[in-house]
Amino acid sequence: MDIVEVKHSGVSTFKLQGRLDSNTSQSFEKRLLDAISDGTKNVIIDFKELDYISSAGLRVILKATKTLKRQDGKIMLCSMQDYVKEVFEIAGFDSFLPIVPSLDDAFKAF
Repeated sequence: MDIVEVKHSGVSTFKLQGRLDSNTSQSFEKRLLDAISDGTKNVIIDFKELDYISSAGLRVILKATKTLKRQDGKIMLCSMQDYVKEVFEIAGFDSFLPIVPSLDDAFKAF
């Protein structure tokens, strides 16, 4: 999996490409939590080029969400393929995580 991190106007955007599963979730978790511990309070995760997410990937998102909430931060998820969005819906994550159609929509939410 490739991860591209871009910081713009106080928001860290993580663009994911490939598969977020048990083999790749640890490296993503480290990058995401490092950014948060370095002071990032607003995070966008762009799923446009993500092909697959497993429960290990969902766990990383949940952990980051809880960490940001304790720091009065916010996380936005965007540009999900239908089959990735379905995983979030089945897990019930769409009930407490904001999922928007595009990266522009995510930036507007901050």
